[in-house]
Amino acid sequence: MSNIACGLDFGTSNTTLGVNGDLLPLEAGAVTLPSAVFWEVDGAPPRFGRAAIAAYLEGEEGRLLRGLKSTLGSGLIQERTRIGNRAVSFREVLGRFMAHAKTQAEAAYGQPFQSVVLGRPVHFIDDDPEGDRQAQNVLAEIAREIGFADIGFQYEPIAAALDYETRLTDEELVLIVDVGGGTSDFSIVRVGPLRAQKPDRAADILANDGIRLGGTDFDRAFSLAEVMPELGYLAPTKGGQGTMPRHYYHDLATWHRINMLYTDRVLSDMKALSYEIDTPEKLARMIHVLQNAQGHGLALEVERAKIALSETEAIRLLLKPLTNGPNPMVTQPRLETALAPLMERLRLRIDTVLDQAGLTADQISTVFLTGGSSALPLLGRVVASRFATAKLARGDDLASVGTGLSLDAARRYR
Repeated sequence: MSNIACGLDFGTSNTTLGVNGDLLPLEAGAVTLPSAVFWEVDGAPPRFGRAAIAAYLEGEEGRLLRGLKSTLGSGLIQERTRIGNRAVSFREVLGRFMAHAKTQAEAAYGQPFQSVVLGRPVHFIDDDPEGDRQAQNVLAEIAREIGFADIGFQYEPIAAALDYETRLTDEELVLIVDVGGGTSDFSIVRVGPLRAQKPDRAADILANDGIRLGGTDFDRAFSLAEVMPELGYLAPTKGGQGTMPRHYYHDLATWHRINMLYTDRVLSDMKALSYEIDTPEKLARMIHVLQNAQGHGLALEVERAKIALSETEAIRLLLKPLTNGPNPMVTQPRLETALAPLMERLRLRIDTVLDQAGLTADQISTVFLTGGSSALPLLGRVVASRFATAKLARGDDLASVGTGLSLDAARRYR
């Protein structure tokens, strides 16, 4: 049997798998599989992707886990979360999810895959080489456990460059801006039809850097600014002498930490604080969210509003079904105010990449935007103002990296 090589982009928000430039259907004909797992408390097999999110939204009893990639490189990867009477490690959850994606793709292709190129961010964790190494090792171990014999890695922005290159007729000096769910990566690469034929592209990569900052961080900042205050975040206590503890709200606004709040201890803490907070009606909403395990519902609503505000000036947050509180209006300017500090961090990292390459902004011919969080108008304006003379190009926000990884896999393992 021939060695079929694939490219697997396991993303914080979505996952794709492809062969030789073509992405394969992973769920109901769709080539994207949301990186979500729903585990029922009664021990039934887990559900994945859109089916997992639907089970949660329909009120089935169990745990929804998202933002799984964010556990890599952190202590959380070895920790366990309670699901009914069982304790399941995040590593096991990642393994089950990646095995499901592989099985679905193999069924669609009609043959098993032996070799894989896995996408990885430039940095899983900022300024932590050992954390980076451990995160990649865990991914490699999981890939081996689910049946891959040959395992390689490629930086996600380089994979996006390989995809972009297939559309070119002339050589370009391109800045790849890949803003994903959990990380943002930047690469300056020389691309073109002649360069695409070279077996070794290392000399074409002039700079490569990244930051652990992405769409889930945008959601978190937006949630802390607009949703968590409705539940008591930053509310005064004891007649203005104190302030509500912040860490509960930070966890509730962070995808991969939401399940940590569903404990008797946290609920007991909230009930005790209800006697100290100056606005107990707000904390009652927080208690309602915890008692009814609506944390992921809140996160999904924040994500929905963030996406909608890319195309409209104002939208109402539908919080009442989740919190028993009001449905406040949010606007694009308020979203952009919440995200402004994060955008400044991205801009500074882009400047770092330019410095690494020894280039100025006017020497970049094209800025290629990709990644599931790259559609924000504010990000487009930040990039356009920094690279006034460059052409702005876009790829398929959810497919460019996976497509490029599959092209890289075909080259490596032919």
